[in-house]
Amino acid sequence: MPTGNTLPDPKSIHDLTQYVQSLLQQMQDKFQIMSDQILARIDDMGHRIDDLEKNIGDLMTQAGVEETDK
Repeated sequence: MPTGNTLPDPKSIHDLTQYVQSLLQQMQDKFQIMSDQILARIDDMGHRIDDLEKNIGDLMTQAGVEETDK
């Protein structure tokens, strides 16, 4: 087992079961954190794209260029 892990090495089937469950829970927690971060970044990117589209529309209006249908 990796030495960087804070859990003791399992000595019995029960210990092994708890050890594996703990590792799986840690992996699930890390995956959830990464998923939340990815979704937050995607949401932020969506807001930035919306702002960019609005700014482009405003610039086109100021320049007297008509927007074409999307």
